[in-house]
Amino acid sequence: MADDVTIEVEDRPQEGRFAVFVDGVDAGGAEYKREGGRRVFDHTEVSDRFEGKGVGGALAKAALKATREAGDQVVPVCDFMREYIERHPEYQDLVDEERLAEMTD
Repeated sequence: MADDVTIEVEDRPQEGRFAVFVDGVDAGGAEYKREGGRRVFDHTEVSDRFEGKGVGGALAKAALKATREAGDQVVPVCDFMREYIERHPEYQDLVDEERLAEMTD
């Protein structure tokens, strides 16, 4: 995206999602459910208008950073989050592999 574009990510725990905004416009989000010390990410969506512009990556990075800071683990049931983590192994330590296997079998 252009350098003058602002991408903001906001955790909305009451909605169970991280919302992403581009210049104040709602551009999508990553939905999650709390499960003990885990965030189970089950759906991520970015508006077609913003696809391919780094918005999804910014969303995933912020959500994973916030999860790490909270001391939680991640269960990336959603394909987007799972593939993002595969491409960015620095987040692999957050994944609860056992719970992920249980949920995806």
